[in-house]
Amino acid sequence: MNSMPEQSRSPSRLAALETMSPAYFGLVMSTGIVSLAANLLDMVLLAQSLFVLNIVFYPVLWVLYALRLKHYRRAMLLDLSDHLRGPGFFTLVAATSLLGSQSLLLADSVPTALAFWVLALLLWVGLTYTFFTLLTVKEHKPPLNEGINGGWLLAVVATQSLAVLSALLAARIGQPGKLELNFFALSMWLWGGMLYIWMMSLIFYRYTFFRFSPADLSPPYWINMGAMAISTLAGSLLIVNTREAPFLESLVPFLKGFTVFYWATGTWWIPMLLILGVWRHIYKRFPLSYDPLYWGAVFPLGMYAACTHEMRLAMGFDFLAWLPTVFLVLALFAWLITMIGMLRAALRTLRRPAAVPGVLPHK
Repeated sequence: MNSMPEQSRSPSRLAALETMSPAYFGLVMSTGIVSLAANLLDMVLLAQSLFVLNIVFYPVLWVLYALRLKHYRRAMLLDLSDHLRGPGFFTLVAATSLLGSQSLLLADSVPTALAFWVLALLLWVGLTYTFFTLLTVKEHKPPLNEGINGGWLLAVVATQSLAVLSALLAARIGQPGKLELNFFALSMWLWGGMLYIWMMSLIFYRYTFFRFSPADLSPPYWINMGAMAISTLAGSLLIVNTREAPFLESLVPFLKGFTVFYWATGTWWIPMLLILGVWRHIYKRFPLSYDPLYWGAVFPLGMYAACTHEMRLAMGFDFLAWLPTVFLVLALFAWLITMIGMLRAALRTLRRPAAVPGVLPHK
């Protein structure tokens, strides 16, 4: 008699997983980069605290994704071939790479970082060729103005996150492996830059030649800047590694030029995104409420702090020394606000009465 209600209620407890955002690993991305930026600026306690949180967040999210795959497989597979939701899966790659970077810099564990590097590489290969193949062979496709947003640049972030972890590992291991990892980091850095140019051309075209409503300006548009920030970080690390990789030394002018190019492009986006945010929420009065996609807006702020700090060290730009601290404070504030929103949303979901099949909700 008691088993039936328990069985009928259990699916309703998991119902929220059906519409769970594929981009929820943005939580790990944002927490990871704020932690790494804090570590770079000698805020060790803050960095270690956020690292501990990430050690919890990462497996919990894997469990939730596994449950979603088990109970709502069709919804999850449809997301993978969806033009707007599909790119969110690339947060798995970036989150894995960033946790590997945390393991290396905060726990000084090369084996753990290597394990995360292997997992991130496998995820990158699987998701890159699955997602873009599905979109290519898909028979019914949305028009450009309905099928692309800043979330597509998560593919760039995923690529550059592997370049960052590879460069960090190359600086800490000997031969064999050092030269190969540096070459892989360089290749991923270059490919990520090319991918950004392709995608940003389409996104900018969509911006300027199609009608733009407040609802269209979703939080992932901050990835416009974040993708350039992580590209700057990867380039700065490659410049630092030139002392131990002869083929990189011959590319120093190129590395420095493109690193500044990426940083300048990312910096250009910041005022533009702020202006559009004011237009969306103040002028158009679009409601500001929690959305898991807002983790995609926290990440670029933390990444800009980290990349500016590393570029300053790699190229001697001491006049930029004040900027990383400012953006770390902004990133931490954004992280706290988004975390509060997430916890409040989770509490509302838990307090919502479970629906029992066959019983209409009381009004």
